[in-house]
Amino acid sequence: MEAEGEAEKKIGIQGLRKRILNHGTSWQTPYPGDEVEVHYSGCIEGRPHFESSRDRGVPFRFKLGQCEVIKGLDEGVVTMKKDERAIFTVPPELAYGEVGSPPLIPPNSVLIFDIELLQWSSIRDLTGDGGVLKKITGEGKGWATPKDDDQVLVKYNARFENGQLIFESDQCLEFYVNDGHACPAPAISKAVKTMRKGEKAELVVKFSYGFNQIDYGSKMSTEILPNSNLTIYLELLSWKSVIDVCGNKEVLKKIVKDGEGLNHPDEGSTVTVIYTGKHEDGAVFEKKGYDGKPFEFICFEVEEQINEGLEKAILTMRKGEQALVIVRSNLLSDEEVIENKALIYEVELIDFTKEKPVWKMESTEKIEACERKKLDGNSLFNNGKFLRASKKYDKEFDYTKIKHIQNRLSINLNYKSENFHMLCRP
Repeated sequence: MEAEGEAEKKIGIQGLRKRILNHGTSWQTPYPGDEVEVHYSGCIEGRPHFESSRDRGVPFRFKLGQCEVIKGLDEGVVTMKKDERAIFTVPPELAYGEVGSPPLIPPNSVLIFDIELLQWSSIRDLTGDGGVLKKITGEGKGWATPKDDDQVLVKYNARFENGQLIFESDQCLEFYVNDGHACPAPAISKAVKTMRKGEKAELVVKFSYGFNQIDYGSKMSTEILPNSNLTIYLELLSWKSVIDVCGNKEVLKKIVKDGEGLNHPDEGSTVTVIYTGKHEDGAVFEKKGYDGKPFEFICFEVEEQINEGLEKAILTMRKGEQALVIVRSNLLSDEEVIENKALIYEVELIDFTKEKPVWKMESTEKIEACERKKLDGNSLFNNGKFLRASKKYDKEFDYTKIKHIQNRLSINLNYKSENFHMLCRP
């Protein structure tokens, strides 16, 4: 889009000015450290241009913020979008100053640059100390990136600065991001957390970030040279999201297949599932919903119908989602703990129906639902299941917000609720 008449704008406080000739084609701009590719021509104000990449027919590349060009160009190009073209007026303070650059540029010269930003490669310092520099060589899809608990699938190879191969993945490597022993280099664990699905990257890695303290034996194609820097070529093929359901590693959910939409069940929802429960050695101890009729139950009913940890994981699932759920010993019964440190469930959420929302209920329905939640909460409370009781009381409290219902509630609820909160106080 032409913009020849657009007014100049000041950039910063040292006199740099910019006038856009052609607007860019995206909203993104490069960052300091990125390697940019530009066409440019430069001249002293009022004189013919003294240098032009267009005349040479070869774009000019440089890294922003690395003092590879005058300061005025560093500060100007970082404001540009892809395919943007602009005129920059650079004062002496941001060019060659009082000294100039004899014999071509006299002292105190104002310089004019016509710059077109063709493209750039993002280079990131992932460690803050230059230990791992990442350059994107192939764009990924979407916006999401793996997290610490996720399981990633990658391809990679690592080489010394002279190009000599050190180690590589024969085909693909799958590992958990936070598992330092399964990943051959700390730099790979740090980098994958910044990558999108399908993204390819080149990592320039200092020795301390290049190798784990383990013997890779046949994986190494050569001896490790002390204090050697290396380059790792990395591709993130895919990953499986792992959710810490309770926030304490007691219940982990690994998503095998994404579900539909954004909604998920909550307390009181009627859910339909298919699942298989296995011990750590792979032995099956329970199967539900494989007889042609999926298993149906109501979440957080008074009588527990499935393992508590599995139930908590199902509350985080979306319709059609398939997941692998690992339940640790703290959420197993006494019988289960004797022989197992964890139980593993393969589960699919077929469908779910939430309870009728309060705002859709008639007054009589609200009163009945309120009394039902109160009685369920009392039963759970008396059996020492305080967390489940709390959920019932919270749900019941939603109904009691309406004044005429509050007046019809039994005093028993207030008594039970007060006892519950006393037990929960530190």
